[in-house]
Amino acid sequence: MASQKTPRPHAGTETGIGSDQRDTGSGTSHDESSGSVRRCIASGRSFPPEQLIRFVVGPDNQIYPDLEEKLPGRGFWLSAERDMVNTASSKQLFKKAARCDVHVSATLADELEALLVQRCLNRIALARRAGQAVGGYDRVSEKLRQPKGRWRNGIVLAAHDGATDGRQKIRRLAKELEIISLFSAKELGGAIGSERTVHLIIESGGLARTLKRDARRLAGFRPGYEETEHETTK
Repeated sequence: MASQKTPRPHAGTETGIGSDQRDTGSGTSHDESSGSVRRCIASGRSFPPEQLIRFVVGPDNQIYPDLEEKLPGRGFWLSAERDMVNTASSKQLFKKAARCDVHVSATLADELEALLVQRCLNRIALARRAGQAVGGYDRVSEKLRQPKGRWRNGIVLAAHDGATDGRQKIRRLAKELEIISLFSAKELGGAIGSERTVHLIIESGGLARTLKRDARRLAGFRPGYEETEHETTK
């Protein structure tokens, strides 16, 4: 998998549409904790930061994704969707937002997908090592049958290439819990040290929250995969 580059971007205070300027809808700015949003440079629409991806201009004038949203310098925001990234690249929207010549990778959307996949799998692996994740149909079913607790309020992952019958049974047990179906059984298995894993559950907590955010952003780059499932099978 690709690893995210962490350049030292140009510093700057200039703001504009799609930059780090907070868009509150009233011309004022405030902290993210008070409900601020950012504007997508491709669609012009404003969203909470967790639905977007931040980019920065590196010292080599290359556009870099800033998935941690911590790199210094002026940032530009795009909706976490493959189409939005491709539109921004083809229409030179990064150049327009930065007001300077920039270099954009021809495979930026694919690179972003790889980065988000790796971030999600790394978080699953961390949860497994911390004792906050278990895999396998029987163990996941056991956790879901608990009437309450951190497992019952966690996140369920189901491989998109798993058997339909097993997925439906887990969905019924999960009830209102989110089921993330963005990964293959091989990807989930690799994250927890097995060859294939169809079912996983992660208990509620910080790792589950960050995984959920990255998975929602990844959903925009994996067309045809279900992001989450809430409904139960009759």
